[in-house]
Amino acid sequence: MSLAKSIAQEWVVDPFHRLKWGFIPTRRIVDESDIAVHTGNSESELEQETHTEHPEKVLNGSGSDKASDVKTEQHSNDEEEEEEETEQETHLEYRDEANRKWWAFFNEGEYRVNDKQASGTKWWQWFGSGVSPQERKLLLKLDILLAFYSCMAYWVKYLDFSNLNNAFVSGMREELGFKGNDLVNTQVMFTVGNIVFQLPFIFILNKVPLNYLLPALDICWSVLTIGSSKVNSISHLKAIRFFIGVFEAPAYLAYQYLFGSFYKHDEMVRRSAFYYFGQYAGIMSAGGIQASVYAVLDGRGGLSGWRWNFIIDGCISLAVGIIGFYALPGDPFNCYSIFLTDDEIRLARKRVQQNNTQKADFSSKFFNKKVWLRILTDWKIYVLTLWNIFCWNNNNGSSGAYLLWLKSLKKYSIPELNRLSMITPALGMIYLASAGLFADKLHSRWGAIVFTQVFNFIGNVILAAWNVPQGAKWFAFMLQYFGWAMAPVLYSWQNDICRRDAEARSIILVIMNMLAQTTTAFMSVLVFKTVEAPRFLKGYTWTAVSAFCLSLWTLVVLWLYKREEKQNARSNGIVLYNSKKEGVPPVESPTA
Repeated sequence: MSLAKSIAQEWVVDPFHRLKWGFIPTRRIVDESDIAVHTGNSESELEQETHTEHPEKVLNGSGSDKASDVKTEQHSNDEEEEEEETEQETHLEYRDEANRKWWAFFNEGEYRVNDKQASGTKWWQWFGSGVSPQERKLLLKLDILLAFYSCMAYWVKYLDFSNLNNAFVSGMREELGFKGNDLVNTQVMFTVGNIVFQLPFIFILNKVPLNYLLPALDICWSVLTIGSSKVNSISHLKAIRFFIGVFEAPAYLAYQYLFGSFYKHDEMVRRSAFYYFGQYAGIMSAGGIQASVYAVLDGRGGLSGWRWNFIIDGCISLAVGIIGFYALPGDPFNCYSIFLTDDEIRLARKRVQQNNTQKADFSSKFFNKKVWLRILTDWKIYVLTLWNIFCWNNNNGSSGAYLLWLKSLKKYSIPELNRLSMITPALGMIYLASAGLFADKLHSRWGAIVFTQVFNFIGNVILAAWNVPQGAKWFAFMLQYFGWAMAPVLYSWQNDICRRDAEARSIILVIMNMLAQTTTAFMSVLVFKTVEAPRFLKGYTWTAVSAFCLSLWTLVVLWLYKREEKQNARSNGIVLYNSKKEGVPPVESPTA
């Protein structure tokens, strides 16, 4: 079969045959009777299944759990590759803690990555050296179906969010009669709707097929965005912005949850950063689209340029929402993808088991007292929520500060203002890529967070001082998006920290996101009052303080994370001992 026919078969013909009635993706039934794969296993059960061999066999990769390997071997096309994978899975590193140096605290992967895994990872490689061709193909598919599509979805989400600021400086202010703090109050209406309707997802995020839910909500907010073009009063605009916030409520955290369902800990940040490209692209293209629309369509059909902008943004969002029904794959154990083969679904399940990521169970209760007791008596929900509060408050971009400052200079036309608004998010993409590569390739998520916040802190201190040369202000605003560059690192790390408990992972994700976003709803009104623009002394000061606190709290998270990984080092392929206290554990020669 030619390459073209092979591609057409895999990406067009086979996916079409997997659709119900020719247009509805349905849940893929793959090895449902395989209890070891399909049932939700706790971490201890998984460890018992995959690590019951004698230490000397595991250390040398010669022992294997026949029951857990049967399914994979049955579907392997290359026995040598399968043996190599099994060896990597069963390898154990015996590590002496007797002479551990104090600076080892800053080695984030100390108890997470054993020497075999570390030696197989090179910073310049997108895939690790031990990744099989089948796994590379799966990852490339996931990068298209999940990472790339999520980037598009986040792009239109932020296009529809940030177009309000662009409309404000493009004639909407005068046409609707904005006064005082009307702009910030309208922004808050979106935030309130967004926060309130995250509440149901505390209970259902890991219990519903997100491949249906997310595109449906995308379509709803797209229609409302188009409806924004017809508003004739600020109150009407506030109402529509509230409901746009309602329909966008689960989008951000749902995609983060899906990343944690498919990707391993050292793959996740780069994909999450790519997802964030959509945010910056949305902010950047909002200005470009508004500039073009204002220049070409202003006055056409009796509509102002900013009204046409809402129509065009909504139509783009509508198309992306429809694509989502077919692109989003669900999760490995509740897979709806029409593009993944059965073997690729099996491989995806195997990968998350290797990562000790517990599966989502759609049949579990919406409210389980034992689950909540387990969550509320653990450190994660409290520490990670405060951590995320600092994250959500460490950026001045959503206030429109940069655009408002440019307008206050009174030397740029409306198209020029919109074009200049594209500079900061474009730089933000570079910051995002740097943070993602730093975190994944250097295995230092804490380092990536602190690195970004140093620049973020410097920029906001300069803006808080304000009475500085105009060049210094330009420099400070160019650092603006260092604040959000660490967000994919933080959310990916949360996924990794909570990976052993699927329900805790989803519940903590929603709660920490909801409470953090809640603080921005009232803090933005307090510190970024429109009447104080573009000075925002309180706003820049608060942002700088949040950046500083975020850096310090990241070290607290690092300490707690490493403490827990140390307790679970055995499941990560590391056996710890202290030769000064207990001697060296015996390791016998492998047996056949």
